[in-house]
Amino acid sequence: MTNIIARFGSPDAQGILLCAHWDTRPTADQELDKEDQQKPILGANDGASGVAVLLELARMFHERAPSVPVTIVLFDGEDLGPTVKDMFAGSEYFAARLSGKRFRYGILLDMVGDKSLEVYREGNSQDKAGAVNDKIWAAARKLGLSQFKDEVKYTISDDHLPLIKAGVPTADVIDFDYAYWHTLRDTVDKCSAQSLQAVGETIAQVVYSEQTD
Repeated sequence: MTNIIARFGSPDAQGILLCAHWDTRPTADQELDKEDQQKPILGANDGASGVAVLLELARMFHERAPSVPVTIVLFDGEDLGPTVKDMFAGSEYFAARLSGKRFRYGILLDMVGDKSLEVYREGNSQDKAGAVNDKIWAAARKLGLSQFKDEVKYTISDDHLPLIKAGVPTADVIDFDYAYWHTLRDTVDKCSAQSLQAVGETIAQVVYSEQTD
């Protein structure tokens, strides 16, 4: 497995961590047919949507550098499975090798491409990284984006938990109300460029609002 890392700005200054997972589920365990359950999912939303947003942000950061350093990490092995104990391999590997106060905070993007996007505050994020959530939702309000709902709905295990454990307060931006989760129907036609744009603009607003100490 391979984590993919891109850095913008000085590696010596404390910056922001943006991340997503670039692997997809090797088993479609939410399919009803047992034969289909053994097939890998395409993962247009569950995996590719977060990556798509970060690739566009990387292009923006290359053209116009933020005031603070930004590290983008695409984690591998998030969705490996079949059980939770076999997931989050890339983020656990990355988090275990962090040293010092390298990042101010982190933002994780997962399943952000749903055509009917509704992003609620995630419970673990609110509990362990509430100030990061506040930055994200304040940015969405400033931009007038109705896709961000200002209340907690789900508490989810995801790649942000190893980072939080390692001392990086990290918020999970995720829409878990997705009918095609871990199925063979998680395809591009279920996703929306408008949803990706809303998330990308919000994260860009957060990053470009940060100032050096």
